[in-house]
Amino acid sequence: MCGIGGFLRVQNASPDRQHEWLSRMGQSILHRGPDAGGVYLDDGVGLVHRRLSIIDLSEAGNQPMVSMSGRYVVVFNGEIYNFPEIRERLEKQGVTFRTHSDTEVLLTLYETEGERCLDELNGMFAIAIWDKVDNHLFLARDRLGKKPLYLYSAGSHFAFSSEIKALLELPFVKPAIRQDAVKDYFFYQYVPDGKSIFSGIEKLFPGECLRVDASGIHRRRYWDVSFDKPIDLPAHEIKSELATLIEDSVRIRMLSDVPLGAFLSGGVDSSAVVGLMAKLSQDPVVTCSIGFDTEGYDEVVYARQIANQFHTDHHEYTVRESVTDQFREIARYFDEPFADPSFIPTFYVSKLARQAVTVALAGDGGDENFAGYSKYTVDQTENNLRRWIPGPIRCHLFPTLLKGLQPMNQWPSRKAKSLLSALMREPDEGFFLTNAFFSRPLWDYLVRQDFERQLDGYDPASLTSDYYHRADTDDHLSRVLYTDIKTYLPGDILVKVDRMSMANSLETRTPLLDYRVVEYAARIPSSLKLRGRDKKHILKESMKPLLSDDILYRKKMGFSVPLAQWLRNELRATGDDYFNRRNSGLAEVFDMSRVRNLWQAHQQGQSLYTQELWSMLMYEVWWQNYVGAGVKSPNRELCA
Repeated sequence: MCGIGGFLRVQNASPDRQHEWLSRMGQSILHRGPDAGGVYLDDGVGLVHRRLSIIDLSEAGNQPMVSMSGRYVVVFNGEIYNFPEIRERLEKQGVTFRTHSDTEVLLTLYETEGERCLDELNGMFAIAIWDKVDNHLFLARDRLGKKPLYLYSAGSHFAFSSEIKALLELPFVKPAIRQDAVKDYFFYQYVPDGKSIFSGIEKLFPGECLRVDASGIHRRRYWDVSFDKPIDLPAHEIKSELATLIEDSVRIRMLSDVPLGAFLSGGVDSSAVVGLMAKLSQDPVVTCSIGFDTEGYDEVVYARQIANQFHTDHHEYTVRESVTDQFREIARYFDEPFADPSFIPTFYVSKLARQAVTVALAGDGGDENFAGYSKYTVDQTENNLRRWIPGPIRCHLFPTLLKGLQPMNQWPSRKAKSLLSALMREPDEGFFLTNAFFSRPLWDYLVRQDFERQLDGYDPASLTSDYYHRADTDDHLSRVLYTDIKTYLPGDILVKVDRMSMANSLETRTPLLDYRVVEYAARIPSSLKLRGRDKKHILKESMKPLLSDDILYRKKMGFSVPLAQWLRNELRATGDDYFNRRNSGLAEVFDMSRVRNLWQAHQQGQSLYTQELWSMLMYEVWWQNYVGAGVKSPNRELCA
């Protein structure tokens, strides 16, 4: 695992100066690759690489790497899991290799097949390849977006990097806060692809590649997941094929020249990965679990059960220190506001794992592929109600009922309003409204009107709706899963895992997000994924030979944290400080007197807006880290 960056040459800057820029970019992402680093600079491009050595630990595997012909130069972040098979095929064609690295295989494959090489790669990657003859730069990101790739383009300037902080080392990068991304953040709790929180900086979409040459920037999507043509096989055959495919996905991710282990929560997904690793390994699997010293937020007992079953070398850590000790520093690794509170336990479990291993397998992806979240059962109930309640009642009576409900800060009025609002809409917007972390009434109540006017009517629901209608299926659940695979998965889950593991120089691999598993799961009929209230039905069925029913069917906890308690105790002083500042990022967006009203209500025992208050706190943490106290307007340019 590594960090990459680079830029097209700036003609009015000396080579020594641009070499210094590259060095600063690499130093800013040192945590992604502490083992080695290198830069490349010629008349057309500058490239930088930081290496975390996983395959071929020798210096021969260092980057930037030049092809055998001398024409191509690559910097590469990720792993190509099927590189041994590709290498064997190329060797049969007469190709010779200087190293044992997947990087050289990737570079050689590109030299022989060009951009078509992406169709053959099974892995997680962000790739940059410079063609010294044709003077063009080729960039690509893996199919699901496991590895990040940020782009900066303005005028004649073009740059890229694994993290925003590296781009901010370049003197020509002068971003401003992007206001529609701010609104996206509060509704989604992250900034969706391909925006970033800064104007001028974008994310390359998952499954997308890009070419920069003299004629401009050319982007195309090289992969998408299809829900068309459902598998027409009996359920027992589907679960057998699925189990075989998942086992192979685990197998190819166990290739490593450094110690390897797994995250273990005791849930279905991570338990299945650990069970398959134990089946495929002659040595005990190293497993790592995290818990909190708070009743109701500790799953280590279930993880311990799996560890005992598969005789793993198990490590546990309970977070007892105050969250205020580190959470602001941990948040800096995101470079953007990010409000999924599970980033904190993810950081700690990565830190724990790094003490024993350099690579960890994780169970991420099972919920999005196989309908594992409770929100899918809620959405199913809402859709049933839409079918049962006549349209005139939903469209004409419900608005009247909404007006008659109590103020929005009263319980259960808030839930009733959310349900009625969702039922009045079409299924795609109903899904958005039910799952948005800010409701529209709350946003309208809090937002400054001058900020809202500059958004010119922008609605974050358009993002969800666009993906929902892009899916090549009429099945509602499949459309919802496609939407989450395109938004929540790369924008939240994979960002969290990448940044928190890389903060600890740990590589994380996700077998359930092998693109073959994703493509196969997409074609499984939705009735086999969500069966009544039984979530991930077909995945559980496929894992029954491996896991007991008490693991398969226990209530899902997720990576939860005691957020309401934190806000009343450990983080109260921080909130009192941030919510009472006149010069703050929040004050540019919200009416702070109304924010303080919500904050005080929370301190008095109400927990209606716990996540919303947390997201406001995390926005201010980001603003203080990256913008500073001197900002007068959301549009003020930042210093490079």
